[in-house]
Amino acid sequence: MPPNSADARPGTADAGTPNPVDVTSPPGGVPLRDPARGEALLPYLVALMEPDGTHRAVAAEGREPRPDGGCELRGTAAGFTVRLRLSPAEPDGTGGALRREAELTVRRTAPEPATAGLRVELRLGRTADPGWLIPGVFYGANRLPDCARRYPRYEPGSHDPAGMVADAWAFRADRCATPAVFARDRLGGAALSVAEQGDLGEQGVGFALLPGGRPALRLHAPYREEPVSYYGSATPRPAQAPMVTWQPGDTHTLRFTLHLLAADPHAYAPVLRAVHHRTPTAPEPAAWVGLDEAAELAAHGLHRWHYRPDPPVLLETAAFDREALGERGDRPAMHVSWVSGTPYAHALLLHARRTGDAEQAAAAVGVLDHIAGNLAPGGTFWGQWGARNGWSAGWTPDPHRLHARTLGDATLFLLRALRAERARGVDHPAWEHAVRSNLAVARAGQHADGRFAAAHHSDTGAPLDHQGAAGLAWIAPLVEAAAAFGDDALLAAARRAGTGYADDVRAEFLCGAPEDVSLAPTSEDGYNAIIAYTLLHEADPGTARWLDLARRAADWTLTFRYTYDVTFDAHTLLGRYGFRTRGGDQASPSNQHLHAFGLICLPETVRLARHLDDPYYAESARENLDCFRQFVARADGDFNAYRGMVSERFYQTECFQAKGMLLTLSHAWSAGVLLYACEIARDLPEFKERS
Repeated sequence: MPPNSADARPGTADAGTPNPVDVTSPPGGVPLRDPARGEALLPYLVALMEPDGTHRAVAAEGREPRPDGGCELRGTAAGFTVRLRLSPAEPDGTGGALRREAELTVRRTAPEPATAGLRVELRLGRTADPGWLIPGVFYGANRLPDCARRYPRYEPGSHDPAGMVADAWAFRADRCATPAVFARDRLGGAALSVAEQGDLGEQGVGFALLPGGRPALRLHAPYREEPVSYYGSATPRPAQAPMVTWQPGDTHTLRFTLHLLAADPHAYAPVLRAVHHRTPTAPEPAAWVGLDEAAELAAHGLHRWHYRPDPPVLLETAAFDREALGERGDRPAMHVSWVSGTPYAHALLLHARRTGDAEQAAAAVGVLDHIAGNLAPGGTFWGQWGARNGWSAGWTPDPHRLHARTLGDATLFLLRALRAERARGVDHPAWEHAVRSNLAVARAGQHADGRFAAAHHSDTGAPLDHQGAAGLAWIAPLVEAAAAFGDDALLAAARRAGTGYADDVRAEFLCGAPEDVSLAPTSEDGYNAIIAYTLLHEADPGTARWLDLARRAADWTLTFRYTYDVTFDAHTLLGRYGFRTRGGDQASPSNQHLHAFGLICLPETVRLARHLDDPYYAESARENLDCFRQFVARADGDFNAYRGMVSERFYQTECFQAKGMLLTLSHAWSAGVLLYACEIARDLPEFKERS
């Protein structure tokens, strides 16, 4: 369709190039909020999109109230008629949020066909900080300027597709844990949400900072990926703009929801909770196997495919295809935690003691002895053992840089293994020595503001920097060690750190937990925060701030958790097996695949639900465990794996691999975290009905 110079402009300008005149829509629009509470305007009913971003906006030509308090608007342009029905405003969760259901019907009335996509846009008032949120995909600026990992980043007034920096972005819906986009101005906030699939196929969400500093929230049908398409690498792929050919008489409907919120940065939480509640799901859990069977399978896989006795390690990966690759497809290395090591040896030991499996118990103890008995000169654990070079820092670029989250997790779960063994009357003095040594280094590196070092020098233990929230992982072992060793100074250090990281939690931006994504926000940062602040609350039950921070951390973490089941093509592996994504977590905006790491904080999440008297958090933990009791191999040949193997990555969108694929590697942490969660959950009343 030919563009109209009065209401269209090229896609480059629309994508964020500075322009002194906003000509993206005709004058007027449909106000949705009292201006005293912040602007929220539908500037047009729909934009008819060209692939290059040129569009024709269809203005509302009339507004008819409906008896139920809703309204109906109509418009005509370029051989199309458009009708938008808005329901009356209804409460949307708590906090004063309101929602209006919308039904947009577009019909081709001209006698010739046309090619077009659809865009819905909601505009807010001027602001210096829109606070963008696309759950699982975009968090504020999304990438700090000094983040070493390249992936989509927001910067006002920028349009650098090659560098993946822009002030306008659009994404396909299946990238989103909840297909929704949130923003706010100085007085209020808003969101648009939509289903993954609609009349025109895969749908999408996006945003732009318009001239004059006005945030625009967008929906697309079909989806658009602009200014580039992100596939998991630093090299972007071309933008995508699938179009639809409309034959004369063709009619399509786009259904979506408008949400009007307070300006509070945390106002997204009740909305996502309400969306989760309203999203339909199958009545039966997604899990293929019960808790005990899942635990037995995961323990078998961890011991059979990942354990090596000389020296005793849990290899990070084992290839599904043993015929073609054999051990050449395995990764002959073990991190001390995170992707292998201590947490999963602890889980294997818990299982082995419960079931009386002496061989598995000996293997688990051997791994923990190996890690505890080989400290770095600086007094901490090393990061990783490798068959070729022995102990090293791990995946950090500096060979002396030991990542604090890796060290903190290893310390926490070695301490938990020690306490479990002592409860059985078995002691491991070397384990206690390693725990105490690591905690001493962490405390020595604590900044005056309470934050722990993000990394330590392997030779000296000296702090290297305090960027990001990797050091948050020290809080949990300090709290538990204070109780185990009767040392109040350890708890005092944890309290100072809880205060030091509180601003990160309240700012809705945590980053730095994994070794491999620099200062990207990740779901793993959220897991660490849930564990830390729940334990602080339990150590100081009369201190309301810890409980509030734990709740905020849980809400932020749940922005990564899928509230719906992605639609897979039947010919894909995930489609053929009926994989259900609800309850699975996006790893991060940088690593856009589903992973099971959220199971690491299952016990703390359930206890948090009890402390808050709020079953929503326990339900989320149940769905998380249900999701990842899928695709644990029940027998040799199950989804082309061997018994007990568990994949790390489920590709629910186009990133790293094609949608519907499965990474054909078993990961020690994937089997280990499933085993840990099952061993814990089997003793929790919240899981009895699903065991």
